[in-house]
Amino acid sequence: MKDAWPDARLALFFEFYYNLQGADIGFDPEFPQADIDGEAARLKMKNLTNDLQFSNVSAAISPTHWQTSTFPEAFRNKITVIHDGIDTEAIQPNASVNVELRRPGSDLRMSLTRKDEVITFVNRNLEPIRGYHVFMRALPRLLANHPNAKVIIVGGDGVSYGAKPTVEKNGAATWKEVFLKEIRGRIADADWERVHFVGQVSHQTFISLLQLSTVHVYLTYPFVLSWSLLEAMSAGAAIVASDTAPVREVISDGENGLLVDFFSVEDLAGAISRLLADREYRNRLGEEARLTAIKRYDLESVCLPAQISWLNDVSAL
Repeated sequence: MKDAWPDARLALFFEFYYNLQGADIGFDPEFPQADIDGEAARLKMKNLTNDLQFSNVSAAISPTHWQTSTFPEAFRNKITVIHDGIDTEAIQPNASVNVELRRPGSDLRMSLTRKDEVITFVNRNLEPIRGYHVFMRALPRLLANHPNAKVIIVGGDGVSYGAKPTVEKNGAATWKEVFLKEIRGRIADADWERVHFVGQVSHQTFISLLQLSTVHVYLTYPFVLSWSLLEAMSAGAAIVASDTAPVREVISDGENGLLVDFFSVEDLAGAISRLLADREYRNRLGEEARLTAIKRYDLESVCLPAQISWLNDVSAL
């Protein structure tokens, strides 16, 4: 583009810069990098587009301060932090929400409302980078201690980030099955009936699940912040999240959610139990979460005006 229009100003979206230290790579000791030299080469290829455009770009935008911090300092001087934005008007609490779910491969249907005790967990695909293994390991304790709780797990069987498991190395061909096998024997059949894997759902169904959540769980390695966390906050959900970057940028422990050590199954189960047992506390956290989403991440009043202002500034360079 700069070859065709050399005087044009180029403004880019810089989402993430891969590093061997300080982010997702090497974060989880359960999945060590066996080939560091090979990983370094792969990361250079992943960063290649950003590197090639650096000399051409007039300005860039990135959604969070932590994601900006992953870039080399020379890049950071050109980056303005503005989130993509969440439609907090469309995604808001709904006391009358009703969701009908069907298990994949089954004709059995289940209707859920705010009167139900519902724990939700969401990945695009169920995998370790978003804490699926930690959440699964918390289920035996949660189900035993909360006989009325229903667990709704949203996500596909593929891989969005990282390596796929293998039957030879991990015992199953999907991360879903790897950790399902690990914990299934510690859960009674009657309790297991309250765990529902619903696969990938429509966005509207996803929002409805957030609206009826008694507790929503969000876990992640230090990596790109998921829109789902901000959407859960906009829906007024009581959130238990991992104490990892960039989550700390949006969740303040005890103010608009609870933060737990990513690796501590006990802390995760304990925080969820605490919110399940205290309606007033979780309602307050949910209200504060929504206020945070509106104040800092609302599309129409905050993010879009900032994006337009940024583009106007770029055009004036």
